[in-house]
Amino acid sequence: MDRKETDVYLRLDPARLPRHIAIIMDGNGRWARRRHMPRVAGHRAGVAAVRSTVETAARIGIPALTLYAFSEENWKKRPRTEVDFLMRLLCHFLKAEIKTLNQNNIRLKYIGRQHELPKSVQREMEEASTATSQNTGMLLTLALNYSARSEIVDAFRSLADAASRNGGLAHMEVDEQSISDHLYTRGLPDPDLVIRTSGEMRLSNFLLWQLAYAEIYVTQTLWPDFRGVQLLEGIEDYQKRDRRYGGLAPDGNATKHPRRVSSEAKR
Repeated sequence: MDRKETDVYLRLDPARLPRHIAIIMDGNGRWARRRHMPRVAGHRAGVAAVRSTVETAARIGIPALTLYAFSEENWKKRPRTEVDFLMRLLCHFLKAEIKTLNQNNIRLKYIGRQHELPKSVQREMEEASTATSQNTGMLLTLALNYSARSEIVDAFRSLADAASRNGGLAHMEVDEQSISDHLYTRGLPDPDLVIRTSGEMRLSNFLLWQLAYAEIYVTQTLWPDFRGVQLLEGIEDYQKRDRRYGGLAPDGNATKHPRRVSSEAKR
């Protein structure tokens, strides 16, 4: 870690780190536009932010990190040229980062409707996942062609399919646990902290079921400018929260540390 990261890290309580952090990586287009560059330049610059964030999270012992890389809406609504560039960038990233992932003992997996992605991209995804499958450190999950609503639809389809093979729909039992067991993220703890870059105040159809009790941290920093120090600042803010899951604080009053936007938003 560099000096700035170390300064923030020393203010953290290692015993209260989030088990799972989810990040909505936003602002690539605005970053490029402010520099009078094409949108794809912002996507390319965002790779450095991914690398720094992933490495910092792994170094400090975060068990799970999920990055919202490519939404189902991106796939359907962005220009074909931009989508094609993103697919090539993803393939390049997966090839280039396997060595670094292994050096940091990071295991890679994916969520989303992967079968809809180009076959060449699916092959690169499979190769990278296999190459890191024996690692035992942080689990890095990339949300690709992901939609939370589609995930919930797919979970109910899976529940119905399982019931049809086990005596029919009359035997289908639906509760929170059974739904969670059929989500893409089954086996992962729900995120404790969700970070959104670029100052936008919405979840954008990301992990809607899993983020029910997550703490939300919003920073004005655009994704290409986001680094490990900003991740640590988000964790520092998270550790000031009083997480009550719908209950009362020990003294019966509201939390002493209300949820807030990062200080950058106040400038």
